[in-house]
Amino acid sequence: MTIDAQVLPTPAGPLSLLVHGEVLVAAGFTADPGEMFARLSPALRALPLRVVDDLGKPAEAVRNYLDGDLFALDALPVEQPGTPTRQRLLTALRAVPAGTTVSYAELAERAGLPRTGARAAGSACAQNLIAPFVPCHRVLPQGGGFGGYYYGPHVKEWLLKHERAL
Repeated sequence: MTIDAQVLPTPAGPLSLLVHGEVLVAAGFTADPGEMFARLSPALRALPLRVVDDLGKPAEAVRNYLDGDLFALDALPVEQPGTPTRQRLLTALRAVPAGTTVSYAELAERAGLPRTGARAAGSACAQNLIAPFVPCHRVLPQGGGFGGYYYGPHVKEWLLKHERAL
């Protein structure tokens, strides 16, 4: 078994995708899939990383998303580590449709937490390993602006404009 990776060009910068079997385990805006590989669980990091020319469905989904099918990323299976609360937050995050945004407090509520769970929602976004498939870019601070984004606010802004959420 290996972790297979592909780097795709996007208008927001190179996007690295990492797959284990048929499941996307990491994605992020970097030209170096090794950066994403280093963030995987120890069990996955024990597997060899292999860069391939075409990952198939994940790469096709990205191309379709960039071509305007804003829901193309939604159907792919994804998996990342986390506590049960973190998993509920990531599930709620993945359910935020393209073209919309939520606040951190709204995300917490959608995951069954009180609005005061906004900090936990922010932490789940910050630790998200599978952007933009798990769309942490769709969470904005209630006070305005873009807030933080692991790959830079310019990438978050590009994604939101692409999805016509701004």
